[in-house]
Amino acid sequence: MQQLKGLIQEAATLASAAPEIEAARMLQICNACRYCEGFCAVFPAMTRRIDFNPVDMHYLANLCHNCGACLHACQYAPPHEFGVNIPKVMAQVRGETYVTYAWPKLMGAAYRSNGVFVALASSLSLIAFLLFTQLLNGSLSTTSTTGNFYEVYSHNTLAMVFGIVFLFVIAALGIGLTRFWASIVPGAISSAAGSEAVHDALTLKYLGGGHGDGCNNEDDAFTLWRKRFHHLTFYGFMLCFAATSVATLYHYLLNLHAPYALNSLPVILGTLGGIGLLIGPAGLLYLNLKRNSAHGEISQRPMDRAFIVLLFLISLSGLLLLAYRESSAMPVLLSIHLGVVMGFFLTIPYGKFGHGFYRLVALLKNSIEKRQKNSMLFGSD
Repeated sequence: MQQLKGLIQEAATLASAAPEIEAARMLQICNACRYCEGFCAVFPAMTRRIDFNPVDMHYLANLCHNCGACLHACQYAPPHEFGVNIPKVMAQVRGETYVTYAWPKLMGAAYRSNGVFVALASSLSLIAFLLFTQLLNGSLSTTSTTGNFYEVYSHNTLAMVFGIVFLFVIAALGIGLTRFWASIVPGAISSAAGSEAVHDALTLKYLGGGHGDGCNNEDDAFTLWRKRFHHLTFYGFMLCFAATSVATLYHYLLNLHAPYALNSLPVILGTLGGIGLLIGPAGLLYLNLKRNSAHGEISQRPMDRAFIVLLFLISLSGLLLLAYRESSAMPVLLSIHLGVVMGFFLTIPYGKFGHGFYRLVALLKNSIEKRQKNSMLFGSD
């Protein structure tokens, strides 16, 4: 026993060199204990391994939903000398995942000070749109009461500007995810595995905890509010995306041009989505501010909060623009909304937004892995 303690303490001294090393040390202990095996997908995936290389750790870290339940259940958690804190070390490894697979590689540095990066990108975008509006129209106000945004910026101008940025976002995020997918050697995708992974992602299955009572936030009490606010945020975002997609179809296929009536499908979808993107991020920010500091990596909280605040500002500015689109304040409100949306687009590949995609990839790997024959051991060499 004394020799085991010595080996664990020796491994712990290497933790500062790489979070993957510390994560592997902790999972070796977890693999011997297995008390938390039914909590989430991480621990069953862990039991299919006898050692943990860095690629395994990136996979398992992104499979972790940071619910915090295992920390409060663990008999080896601090202040025990083994110092097992899975939520914290998994968060650290996830941070390394984003840096490792970022494209272009140089942009991985944006994760190191992500709160500043998001704030800077959003602020510069906001200032740029305010200046362009003033330059193009000679004023940040209007006497028009039509509510037509294209009186300020033409449709082609907005489509070109945001289209170019969107294509870059797809490329940057897609390359990073493809490299991550290839590194974890996922195996053949079946329809059953794909369906299960999508279901688990859309329902946020592992934010319900192994018992279904939810996650831990401030203490060892379980709550479903983190799951609920995530749902409001995600589906609010998807409704806004649907509103934009429907408006695009209206414009190009049906030759119906904005502004659309309040009872039109794009406006209804956008309004419902906007409400979800107000309530969800506000709730997530509240929970983040109250959350136990042991439930993750403190240095990543600026990234979390910057992303949450940016989503909230997108929704708030969009709803205000809708409410006052027929007023003299329309140009300035439009500039503010476009500025924060552009800030969001610019930071998508290098901020918190990407965590959902990396988690989906890990869920898919897990679903495939469970179905493979002779699945006693898996490697990612």
